[in-house]
Amino acid sequence: MIAGGITLAPAPRLASTLVTVTGELDLSGYRFLRDGLLKVAADGPPGLIADVDGLVIDALSPATVFPLVARRIGHWPGIPFTLVTRQRVHLHALHGHGTDRLVAVCDDVETAENSQKIPTRRWAQRKFPRTEDAPELARTFLRDRITDWGVPELAYDGLLVVGELVDNTLQHTRSAPDVRLDLRRGLFTIAVADEHAGPAILLERSGLRDPGIGLQIVTQTATSWGSSRRWSGGKVVWATLASASGS
Repeated sequence: MIAGGITLAPAPRLASTLVTVTGELDLSGYRFLRDGLLKVAADGPPGLIADVDGLVIDALSPATVFPLVARRIGHWPGIPFTLVTRQRVHLHALHGHGTDRLVAVCDDVETAENSQKIPTRRWAQRKFPRTEDAPELARTFLRDRITDWGVPELAYDGLLVVGELVDNTLQHTRSAPDVRLDLRRGLFTIAVADEHAGPAILLERSGLRDPGIGLQIVTQTATSWGSSRRWSGGKVVWATLASASGS
């Protein structure tokens, strides 16, 4: 994909997704680069590597985009982010911005992949049919996983969140809900992907019968939540819960 003078070319690998970035990094391409990397991360690879060796970066380039991406995906989906470059001018510019203190920089893709500390995680995914019993099927799926993973304290909130997110998908899109569960570092993430690119928007609602009340319930229950567009298309709406056991 090309925009703002920058080209992004993602390619899946066994232990990461590699995004080859070419062009010239300036203010016109900042947002495209930021959003593009975040979209790739939203599809849930084990790690994200950006090969910027073919990208023009100098002391005036807005290289702060890389720490911003690292912070965002470090929280969700909780994966490591590494840069690859062999250009001395890049290293000088990244050091000048302080980027190399926040984002690992390696000489080649293999070194970057081997150096990434992939967090221990338990992960499960299932796509449910667009039927009225999809929320209940998703709740059963979640209940079985948290039993297997030994975090029963998350049952009540988790069942509430997954039911509301799946119901929102049925109400506001034409997609079959695709549920992804992820337990890592004491955080349990419930993510529901759909094929509709429009973000989930939290609206102020006062009555229990008002449309949009389900997302309010999710935000009040979860420790954090968000709506992220995906490189593969559509979006994913996610919410995290903290595990008392810290699994």
